[in-house]
Amino acid sequence: MQIVALSMLFRYNSFHEAMFMNAASGITGKLNEKYNGVEYYFKLKVTNDQLVKENLRLHQMIKQNYEGPDSAKRLFSYNVNVDSSDKELQKWLFMEAKVVNNTTSSQINFLTIHRGSDQGVQTHAGVISSEGIVGEVVNVSKNYAVVMSVLNRQFKAVVKLKNGGDRGTIEWDGVNPFYVTLKDIPKSAKVNRGDTILTSEISPRFPPNIIVGTVNEIVDDKSSNFYTLKIKLGTNFFNVEYVYVTANTQLAEQKSLEDSARKEFP
Repeated sequence: MQIVALSMLFRYNSFHEAMFMNAASGITGKLNEKYNGVEYYFKLKVTNDQLVKENLRLHQMIKQNYEGPDSAKRLFSYNVNVDSSDKELQKWLFMEAKVVNNTTSSQINFLTIHRGSDQGVQTHAGVISSEGIVGEVVNVSKNYAVVMSVLNRQFKAVVKLKNGGDRGTIEWDGVNPFYVTLKDIPKSAKVNRGDTILTSEISPRFPPNIIVGTVNEIVDDKSSNFYTLKIKLGTNFFNVEYVYVTANTQLAEQKSLEDSARKEFP
């Protein structure tokens, strides 16, 4: 009887009907909000996979990853359409990979990724994340690869200042997993705290202009003509889940020519 009475009240009284509709809408809205939150949580993996694939597609389209021979007869290669299917001009290729193991507490840290020789991964390939460089492939099996992390005392890479382009070498001191040391930056370089550090064009493992980190501290050694810079890494190695393996398609030709020159002029 109570339900019937309330039904008649809300149905035949416009004021009470409006109040009931407002209350019902509020409750429905809160329920929908909770449902959407739960549904979004369970769809995070799908969303993350989609973002990884989209980042891979965008990496493949960056113009600086295409490089043709320096010839007057092929000047058009400098204006290459990055959507072109002409793979001969694409210098850098990318492959997404999931991190299945990662260490950060040792002096020689490594990551394991779920990609191997069957998928085209080769040793000495560079590995990057959406936040910056990660390391170098040092061992490969059919479906897995081991990556020497930037947080490894044996890792070194040639990098540059975004402003000015002065080059130096980064290495990890084995102490803080959020920072590396950048050496050999000449004191003639204009460098400030907060400046961006990028990969260099002469690196055989990494495409140019990939983020490395930012300058956190400048050490001025009075006995030297070079700065020592403390660099805050872009990649957080404590939560890296997906990476991109890079492949320099023109490296074999370059290395063959350089080795030939060394043999000719020992």
